[in-house]
Amino acid sequence: MTKPWHVYVALLSDGRYYVGITHLPPDRRAARHRSGFGGQFTGRIRVVKILWFETHPTSGSARRREQQLKKWSHAKKQALIEGDIERLKLLTRGRS
Repeated sequence: MTKPWHVYVALLSDGRYYVGITHLPPDRRAARHRSGFGGQFTGRIRVVKILWFETHPTSGSARRREQQLKKWSHAKKQALIEGDIERLKLLTRGRS
């Protein structure tokens, strides 16, 4: 049985969002980020917590979704995190 992959959006200590993927449960991934084992970028800017995640069956589908979300604006990611589908649709139409 293959492990599922997760795409996540984390809040950074400077207020920005970080988008990543992991095969670890999101709470364990957040703990690894906080302990300094999250990569170069999150080693410099602390991960406060994971705000949102979704599960994917393969690393490929998770990677594609990660790349999509990384292109989104802060406002669009915030609408996703808040589950505000109407605002997300408006921001998508406006290409924000």
